[in-house]
Amino acid sequence: MRKLFLIISLSFAVIIVFSFSSCKERKKTIKIGINAPITGDIPKVGEGSKFAALMWLEDIKKAGGIEVGGTRYPVELVIEDNESKAESAVKANTKMITQDEVLIIIGPQASKQAVPAGGVADNYKTPMISPWSTNPDTTNNRPYVFRGCFLDPFQGPVVANFIKNEFGYKKAAVLYDVASDYPKGLAEFFKKAWEKINGKGSVAAYESFTTKDTDFSSQLTKIIKSGAQVLFTPQYYNEVALIVQQAKELGWKGPIVGSDSWGSAETVKLCGKACYGQFFSTHYAAAGAKGATKEFINRYNKKYGYVPDDVAALTWDALNIAKRAIESSGNITGNIKTDRTSVRDALAKIKNFKGITGDMTFTENGDPKKCAVIVRISNKGEYEFYKSVCP
Repeated sequence: MRKLFLIISLSFAVIIVFSFSSCKERKKTIKIGINAPITGDIPKVGEGSKFAALMWLEDIKKAGGIEVGGTRYPVELVIEDNESKAESAVKANTKMITQDEVLIIIGPQASKQAVPAGGVADNYKTPMISPWSTNPDTTNNRPYVFRGCFLDPFQGPVVANFIKNEFGYKKAAVLYDVASDYPKGLAEFFKKAWEKINGKGSVAAYESFTTKDTDFSSQLTKIIKSGAQVLFTPQYYNEVALIVQQAKELGWKGPIVGSDSWGSAETVKLCGKACYGQFFSTHYAAAGAKGATKEFINRYNKKYGYVPDDVAALTWDALNIAKRAIESSGNITGNIKTDRTSVRDALAKIKNFKGITGDMTFTENGDPKKCAVIVRISNKGEYEFYKSVCP
């Protein structure tokens, strides 16, 4: 009996030691999840996200980690590929939250993945910041989900007003992917804003296609015959080049205006001179940047061999916002649920954050108040600042 008691006592001691070690180990490392499209339709978006995150991690390691409550904690990135698919983004978030026990998630970027993945993060009460998703549904009624960019209800009118003030046109056309949340939503906000300015029927053609389509000749022919003076297409870099080139081959003469999804360096690389002189709304302009923004661009360019797009810059800002929130959370308890809630509460209180894509203060919905930038693609293929539009 005494021997049995000794065995049980030792067993409890081992359990306590392992439990203490596990808790201590959890307290040692802050895990941050990255949910990005490393493969799939828009791999350059994932690449920019990953590269910016790795560059950010270098700085954190040099500083000895993130300081919380007087203690410095090392940081580990858990990078998951969402393959540019909604279901994969959901799986990635679920894995990082339930298995990897990340403290906060950065991404997904595109709204098609960010909207469903945001639902997972909110259900598990895990803070998430989407750097690039402009669809309102990403954060709507989700207290644990934030974003680092402006919203489409703001971007749509920005583009509509810019076209009207810049060109004075009365007839516009829209071409968008009906199967993707981001372009579909932004197309609708633009149409609503354009008709408010120019009257009902001023959108002469409202044409759609489905993800992975590569031949837009039918839609573009209708647009050209409609009498539209300008074409708005809020598509990603892999589609922009095809749309612009095919439009010009079919005889389109007017300007083609885009949105922040044009911001990838691949847009010009794939589109070439056909995109020179075109405009798009976005989050920052690389050409002519100053201060911390210029420092980021130069460092990224030197390290990876090309000028970072808006996704990379927004990811950098999102990670630094996360860092600010973690530092302000007060304490890393080792209880992941408690620590996630503390970080979420600290995020909601952030004001006047000075990012490389602009200053940010979060609203109650987790959306930042920030300006949009109109960029012109120069004859050298550079993204030049043209003007800014603020709320």
